[in-house]
Amino acid sequence: MNKFKKGASSLYLALIFLFLYAPILVLIVLSFNDSMSRTVWGGFTLKWYANLSSNDNIMEALGTTIKITLTSSIFATILGTTAAIGIHYMKKRHAAIMLGATNIPLLNADIVTGISLMLLFTRFTPLGEFSVILAHIAFSVPYVIFNVLPRLQSLSEACFEAATDLGATPMYAFYKVVWPEIFPGVLSGFLMALTMSLDDFTITYFTKGAGVNTLSTMLYTQLRKGIQPELYALSTILFLLAFVLLLVINFKGSARKEVFKNEK
Repeated sequence: MNKFKKGASSLYLALIFLFLYAPILVLIVLSFNDSMSRTVWGGFTLKWYANLSSNDNIMEALGTTIKITLTSSIFATILGTTAAIGIHYMKKRHAAIMLGATNIPLLNADIVTGISLMLLFTRFTPLGEFSVILAHIAFSVPYVIFNVLPRLQSLSEACFEAATDLGATPMYAFYKVVWPEIFPGVLSGFLMALTMSLDDFTITYFTKGAGVNTLSTMLYTQLRKGIQPELYALSTILFLLAFVLLLVINFKGSARKEVFKNEK
């Protein structure tokens, strides 16, 4: 009976992972397909990867996407970390109100957020790259807050107070005592903001204005006339980069845990 349960749970887990990663596998296969068709295999080729750098439209959209994503993620991480520290040291009633307000952008529909931000920006500034960056910061900050807060809540107040009692300034004590403890949460918040910004379409579509193209909006416009195979190649590269980055982060995290265990 136990073997049956084990086999059933393994099969169930395998089906879940198949459902999650089958579309990505199809995308990777299509990036090596010599045919323009998505249903006919024309043989193995690397020409879509070779043609990628010579496609000006895709390179321009990629450059805009990276610029918007990195800028918004960095500012969202700074603002989110600062906000998380402020919420952590608030009274319970005020902290509950702020957490409720932080949850609203997460629960709100993207189309509502996109339209409301568009109406706000058109009142004060022209739509363009700057408005997209502001919009991405706005919806990324809550993800950073909810990644940093658990690290702050597990932090011992005594360590910070002991450092200040021994003569350390509050800023020095923060960087030597608090920052090392919350850094994993800050990093995961940054990576989540990076992923959400890179992946976003709806809010970008409503706030980008004319002449600004990101990878997501370019894919949307190409759906009518057919997606260029070079985009399959670019998507595969981005997936592999994200996969390698996660492996490195997990490996470093495991190495730190082993060092901590050995020290104990």
